[in-house]
Amino acid sequence: MLVLGIETTCDETAAAVVRRDDTGLGEILSNVVLSQIAEHAAFGGVVPEIAARAHVEVLDRVIATAMKEAKTEFSALAGIAAAAGPGLIGGVIVGLTTAKAIALVAEKPLVAVNHLEAHALTGRLTDGASFPFCLFLASGGHTQIVAVLDVGRYERLGTTLDDAIGEAFDKTGKLLGLPYPGGPEVERRATQGDGARFTLPRPMLGRAEPDFSLSGLKTALRLEAEKIAPVSDQDVADLCASFQQAIVDVVSDRVSAGLRLFRERYGGPTALVAAGGVAANQAIRRALNRVAIASGTVLIVPPPALCTDNGAMIAWAGAERLARGMTDTLAASPRARWPLDMRVSTAGR
Repeated sequence: MLVLGIETTCDETAAAVVRRDDTGLGEILSNVVLSQIAEHAAFGGVVPEIAARAHVEVLDRVIATAMKEAKTEFSALAGIAAAAGPGLIGGVIVGLTTAKAIALVAEKPLVAVNHLEAHALTGRLTDGASFPFCLFLASGGHTQIVAVLDVGRYERLGTTLDDAIGEAFDKTGKLLGLPYPGGPEVERRATQGDGARFTLPRPMLGRAEPDFSLSGLKTALRLEAEKIAPVSDQDVADLCASFQQAIVDVVSDRVSAGLRLFRERYGGPTALVAAGGVAANQAIRRALNRVAIASGTVLIVPPPALCTDNGAMIAWAGAERLARGMTDTLAASPRARWPLDMRVSTAGR
């Protein structure tokens, strides 16, 4: 089964073709991602109107390139998948409308994919993760611990009460005057700094429920920076290292709590799977590996290019759904918000 996947929920315009065989194994035939970082850099963050306009201008070419690299035609596809949310609604509309047009003309099934579900299932594409597994999903807009029981069956065990981890990284970078996007810059500067120099809080540490809260940590970092202003390059590196170490400690504790809750409800998970852009952070990856070993399971993390937004994860989620007979009509709606739990993610399907 060949599936075309389209991703336009934020500031990456992406398309990919993925093959899923009868045994459930996947292969990426093409994966084209066009970033809009340059368009948004001057604003220090993603501007929704600019993002939507950029998707309109380049999506046709991105899809054509993905199809050419996969050496296939629309007639050979089993279905067309597009991220239908959650995300910036203008961009979501662009991708979903394009997918509907292709599905209509090519007479192929449409799959309106939950962007979070696509992240959740990427570990099955890259590493063949089997159900049930525990997912740590961390990106600029989402921080969740989820029990992934099957395709379309998810239970959210923990979430953030305020900022997402990726958002906290990006805002820290902006606060310290680092180039956009701030998250990768904070990680880079942290390798040059002293993580023990500044005493920052570890919110929610030790609590039984596996939830996160990051706004207090972000505020504490700002206060420390103000105390020593103007900051030198070494000050910035030390602030980044201290911030990242606090995040690592929080993630280790919160994910451990999530794994304990998973075991109470479902028994041992087959794996701890990390997904989302934050999963590309090497310090967090090392911490998650220690957590997985301590709890008697294994860590699965897709390659960095498949942790950030991409079309291959959308295509794969579409293939997984198509294999189970889950398709959508052309009336499928774009959604700015779309929680990943079984009561909502299957609604209207």
